Amino acid sequence: MLKNIDPLLNADLLHALQSMGHGDVLAIVDTNFPSDSVGRETVVGQALTIAAPTAARAAEAILSVFPLDTFIPEPARRMEVVGSPDERPAVQQEFQAAIDKWEGPQFKLGNVERYAFYEEAKRAYAVVQTGERRFYGCFLLTKGVIPPEG
Repeated sequence: MLKNIDPLLNADLLHALQSMGHGDVLAIVDTNFPSDSVGRETVVGQALTIAAPTAARAAEAILSVFPLDTFIPEPARRMEVVGSPDERPAVQQEFQAAIDKWEGPQFKLGNVERYAFYEEAKRAYAVVQTGERRFYGCFLLTKGVIPPEG
């Protein structure tokens, strides 16, 4: 255990988050996502896991150390509900609440069509699978920068 680090952030995940640079993308996905096959195509080369029971809890842990990109219009995006792209299920509302808490309400979740999401996840730096069992608990976060002090 480390002080001031969320205990859900395991060594592999912390290493990936620290290694990512500005503009790199992190996919946070639910238990139904094909994380093994997609994870093999990422920079990390394998799926990572987080012992978070929900996507929102994973977001809480990750966003405690992960800055969102302020140079692009949608640094946080969600998988669209098939056949209802404007629908925002509870899992996505909860994830948005975590973003609001850690990064601010100006960061609204953008939309990514389901199959486009799979392709973007393959190009991500890493895929992190959560324990989220609700449908559409899949998100893409683009890493920003931490400005110098002073």
